[in-house]
Amino acid sequence: MTAKAPPTKLFESDFYQDPFPTYEWLRENSPMHEFKFPMGDIPVWIATRFDDVQRLLGDTRFSNNPAFASKEFVDGGMAVGQGTAVERILTMLDPPDHTRVRKLTMSTFTPRRIAQWEEPTVRIVEEALDRLAEQERPDVMDYAGAIPAHLIGGILGFSLSKFQDMLHAIERAFHTDPDHDDQNRDAFEEIAEYGRELIAHKRREPGDDITSALIQARDGDDRLNEEELVATMAVLIMAGLDTTRNLIATSVLSLLERPEQRRLLMERPDLKDSATEEFIRFNGGVAVGFFRFAREDLEFAGVRLPAGTPVIPSIASANRDPRRWPDADRLDITRDGPRHVGFGHGLHNCLGAALARLEASVAIPAILRRFPAMRAAVPAEELTYDDMWLVRSIQSFPVHLNGEAPR
Repeated sequence: MTAKAPPTKLFESDFYQDPFPTYEWLRENSPMHEFKFPMGDIPVWIATRFDDVQRLLGDTRFSNNPAFASKEFVDGGMAVGQGTAVERILTMLDPPDHTRVRKLTMSTFTPRRIAQWEEPTVRIVEEALDRLAEQERPDVMDYAGAIPAHLIGGILGFSLSKFQDMLHAIERAFHTDPDHDDQNRDAFEEIAEYGRELIAHKRREPGDDITSALIQARDGDDRLNEEELVATMAVLIMAGLDTTRNLIATSVLSLLERPEQRRLLMERPDLKDSATEEFIRFNGGVAVGFFRFAREDLEFAGVRLPAGTPVIPSIASANRDPRRWPDADRLDITRDGPRHVGFGHGLHNCLGAALARLEASVAIPAILRRFPAMRAAVPAEELTYDDMWLVRSIQSFPVHLNGEAPR
């Protein structure tokens, strides 16, 4: 007999610990599902099947811009970055503003720049491994966080002293505690303000970094205005730190739980690229996409949606859809099948995808090579995930670096 409700309530504490049974139930029983989001207590919809999620991400009848959201949604304080520069990040823009800003921003993510990041990534990973080896209680989250912190710090030109501050701000910004909605807004403003500080510093002391390049970015007479510049810095800080940190950590956990896949990656270093794509598909750093708002009254996936209706594209669920991948709940680093939506789809595909792939493809095999006998210090079910709706983030992931090697 089929259960009449999902195993856990969406975006509440039990759900964050293991969302996949709930996603499986939704895909089979209610693929377009209406529920009340914990923060704001506002009715929203969530799409969970791959085809629907991919189509939602690319459907121009929807917008990420909260200007199209229902009054109830906006009044409930649920608009991302509302009242701060973050509400103008690239992810929220529609054409023609999106086209113009993305073109200017992409000029700083050229193939030449991406190639320049590979050597620093290898060096940063080795240094992070050295520090991990010196810890009294080694924590993979420290290792996973240090890599994007140092790399993004070098790329953007910001001080590592702000790393923990920014991580804490990101956690507060995307938390779903309904009693702390003011903290969400304050956190977004803190991220935006740090972007302003960095821009001001780089105007005084420009260098060979992306912040300086963004300040100078031009397309003919066009350039980023001040609000767009601050918003771009904010999204690079948010996306560059926490999502990659969580991708690295959850991937290491997945391999520690599956010795045969761990062994295969060590025996076949040529699989690092396909392994990285599988890590992103299987349990990547991003859990859901930003809210999409119906720009008009429309029908989507068999459901009538009034204009302004908020819909969540569930990236994590789409990437586990067995209609798309055989045996989708199994990690298989040799997969070479269909493309996932771990970095989005359509206009809002991730600007920093190449950098995230580079970091993961270096950092994940490296920790296993350095510590071939590493094992988790606690059972996986005892790890705690933060109550953050946008990403899956482990609070702490202690390990024994020289434990019994997997057999």
